[in-house]
Amino acid sequence: MTRARTSVPPAGGGRQHPRKPAAPRKQAPQARGSLGRAVGSMAIATLISRITGFLWKVMLTAALAIGVRNDSFTIANTMPNIVFELLMGGVLASVVVPLLVRSQDDPDGGLAYTQRLLTVGLTLLGVGTVVATAAAPLITKLYVDDSTGKANPELVTAFAYLLLPQIFFYGLFALLTAILNAKQVFGPTAWAPVVNNLVVMATIGIYAIVPGEISLDPVKMGDVKLLVLGIGVTAGIVVQSLMLLPALRRIGFKFRWNWGLDSRFKEFGGLALWIIGYVAVSQVGWTISTRVLTAGDEGGAAIYSNAWLLLQLPYGVIGVSLLTAIMPRLSRAAADGDDRKLIGDLSYASRLSAVILVPISAVLTVTGASIGVVLFSHGASNPAQATRLGESLAVSAFGLLPYALVMLQLRVFYAMKDARTPTLIMIVMTAVKIPLLYMCEGLLAPEHVVIGVMMVNSLSYVVGAVLGQVWLWLRLGHLKTKRVVGVTLFSVFAGGLGVAAGLVVAKMLGGVLPDAAKPRAMLSLVIEGIVAGAVSFGVLVVLKVDELKPVTAKITRLIRRR
Repeated sequence: MTRARTSVPPAGGGRQHPRKPAAPRKQAPQARGSLGRAVGSMAIATLISRITGFLWKVMLTAALAIGVRNDSFTIANTMPNIVFELLMGGVLASVVVPLLVRSQDDPDGGLAYTQRLLTVGLTLLGVGTVVATAAAPLITKLYVDDSTGKANPELVTAFAYLLLPQIFFYGLFALLTAILNAKQVFGPTAWAPVVNNLVVMATIGIYAIVPGEISLDPVKMGDVKLLVLGIGVTAGIVVQSLMLLPALRRIGFKFRWNWGLDSRFKEFGGLALWIIGYVAVSQVGWTISTRVLTAGDEGGAAIYSNAWLLLQLPYGVIGVSLLTAIMPRLSRAAADGDDRKLIGDLSYASRLSAVILVPISAVLTVTGASIGVVLFSHGASNPAQATRLGESLAVSAFGLLPYALVMLQLRVFYAMKDARTPTLIMIVMTAVKIPLLYMCEGLLAPEHVVIGVMMVNSLSYVVGAVLGQVWLWLRLGHLKTKRVVGVTLFSVFAGGLGVAAGLVVAKMLGGVLPDAAKPRAMLSLVIEGIVAGAVSFGVLVVLKVDELKPVTAKITRLIRRR
């Protein structure tokens, strides 16, 4: 792998001393408060995006139920993401922002470099989209195990033909997002998915009023409901990408095809190969997960997808916003050889993630089953499937913080232009994951396979978070690990007390709550969730955890104003 002159020594060596910082660049200092403001503004947009994205999933479950139709759509709708990630998604999310930040030191502010990067990216995306769409039946065979007769590969393929064109527009959105983020513009990229979700919600509304059902045997490509759902969901991604064009005009960026070569593309290519390897290894784990799910009970893929979406909701609001805002800072610190600042930002983001996400994990652990019933037992769905979805969420909630830490650690490696180490970490995670997945298939009843798969997924991120922290210590030396571990342990202690309090309340309420499933779940969710959350965050306040002070101070100010 090609390395820049400011890169650190190769991974695997002994503990390294901090690098000598490069000469400082002309740059306005960014206070930690500016990071907090950026995260806060994006968190609002991301919260609305996640909520609307979640709502259309709930609507879809009500319209399709948790069964073979929902499974088929869910798997087919995942395919564009998978192919996009294999083509360039991981590269765009991980190394393009650091490279664009560095290119801003060019005499033209990085315009030519950005145009060339966009030209290459759009060309690759166009070719990849055409090839993937033509290969839809082969992709379906890869992900669907029809040996038990619980899946419908023909319906998956029919949906795939309509959904795989999303690949190009996912890529366009990611490229334009990288350009805007490198210029410290975050708002439009956070709000565009909201519009996408609204388009999809309208699509599902139309689907619901169109008469009939999607035919399963035989599958008809001209089925009106099939076409409405497939074309409408793809239209949402198209609109999402086009929403960024006005923001690009505001920053003065004008695109033109630029086929010239840049010597830095060689560096980009070296990083990209390792990241493609990372994505490919991760997709091995996803492929086996999907095959295990489709060989189990009907609805396993849909349950897994919705449970994972629920688990990611708090991360999407806090973690994604934090990573988006902090990535240019990490990139600049790495480019300047400022290890002290790099470590400081990493430590602060890790601690902030712990004090916010661990108490949320406690709430999800206590209320998981109730959440499933409240949100997914509507329309064509039923309480038994919804309860299983909630149980999958509850048993895997412990993986929320490890997942967030892994995503943060990856950004630090990529900011240092080290794409090899994340790939090696993913290899270890996948090696741990695969045997456990097959154990789920072999040892668990079909209806419980999805619960086991969710737990295995969370365990793999625990392994990844530990490996990532150790590897960064070897690369950078002192990581303020003692403080990070201390805050994390405080958070786990507080979360554990929150879980215990929630379970005690649940036992006390057992004979008091109504017998009807939905009212009982609703009351359990509200009461047990409030108790678990209040105890978890309350303990952190009593322990005077510094990282929680900005949140408590803001709440106190709001109360005083009233």
